[in-house]
Amino acid sequence: MNIIEALRLAFNGLNANRLRSGLTMLGILIGVGAVILLVAVGNGAAVQVQQQVQALGSNIVYIYPSNAKSGGVSQGFGSGQTLTQADVDALNDQTQAPHIATAIPVTGAQGVMTYQSQNWFAQTSGSTQDYAQVRSYDMAAGSMFTSGDVTGSAKVVVLGQTVVDNLFGGDPQAAVGQTIKIQRQSFRVVGVFAPKGSTSLGNQDNVAIVPISTAWAYLTGGRGKNISQIIIQASSSDAVTQAQQEATGILLNQHKIGDPTQADFTTQSQQDILASFTSVTQTLTILLGSIAAISLVVGGIGIMNIMLVTVTERTREIGIRKAIGAKRSDILLQFLIESMFLSGLGGLLGIAAGAGLAAWLGTGQLKLGAIASLPPPVVSGPSVLLAFGVSVGIGLFFGIYPANRAATLRPIEALRYE
Repeated sequence: MNIIEALRLAFNGLNANRLRSGLTMLGILIGVGAVILLVAVGNGAAVQVQQQVQALGSNIVYIYPSNAKSGGVSQGFGSGQTLTQADVDALNDQTQAPHIATAIPVTGAQGVMTYQSQNWFAQTSGSTQDYAQVRSYDMAAGSMFTSGDVTGSAKVVVLGQTVVDNLFGGDPQAAVGQTIKIQRQSFRVVGVFAPKGSTSLGNQDNVAIVPISTAWAYLTGGRGKNISQIIIQASSSDAVTQAQQEATGILLNQHKIGDPTQADFTTQSQQDILASFTSVTQTLTILLGSIAAISLVVGGIGIMNIMLVTVTERTREIGIRKAIGAKRSDILLQFLIESMFLSGLGGLLGIAAGAGLAAWLGTGQLKLGAIASLPPPVVSGPSVLLAFGVSVGIGLFFGIYPANRAATLRPIEALRYE
């Protein structure tokens, strides 16, 4: 018996019990659809994180001071005061660090901002005129403050869009030139950053940047010229590793530390952040796919059950076929093809269902609780091929026992079966 004839017999056999065949395929359909959808959600999360990290700058290295300790107890990440302006100047020396394009200091200064009757709390930071360039911010209105503003400790500020939304009704042009108060100090708004959006890494628009000299003079509460972090812009995205190594060497020399393990600072590149998030999202994707794959196994057990029932129902048919010359391999092939046909068709329908649901979720039309916060799912070709291959493989695996049972029936016993 050739394959075409076996397929015809398998189709006729399944068509004779359409409802039962459809319900059996439903288990495989749900399993494959779940695998496609959940893996797509995991892939979507990975893509979203990658885009968010890249939006912060693909060639950035962060340097944080060591943790301060009080009574032997750590006061938290980056709480030390081991970074200085001299460190920043050394990092900007092109002769020592050819792969570092720019290094800027940043100091934090929390405070409530007020404008007329409106008030808002945002992360206020002091930095230099190069902050927008290094952090990849575009300007929606006005301009970044100048080096003269930094030198003269000018009381000027550049706001993020979230701050503008809450203080000025969302109009960047209306904000420029106005005076707001930060910690009761008056600051003139000279620019507004273009929106970057709120991400899993934080709201990049809920910021206010002032000259670092101004922050030291008016906002840091007499903590001196504290630097909470140094941000380095490498000369290119391919030179991040070299820039990180150069920065480490320069700071160890600046701080007169011979053993790198005793460094009083920590470096972290965007690639480090991306690698950490990628590891998490990959684990999440594998976990989601594994959970969904359980339903495939359940569907396979359903196929085995139905095929065993089919063999029992068609015992006399098997006996007749064997009596007129059908070989053991013919019977085995017929029932294996029926099993694989069930699982294969269910797999194809599951792929269509899973991809369709992923596309629908990607439109953002479903707004139900936590589902609304899901990243747009991304269906990948390998996951589709793997899910379909596994569905067919499950049909083959769980169909072997029923098919073999049918093939080993003795003709005379099958003919006598009632």
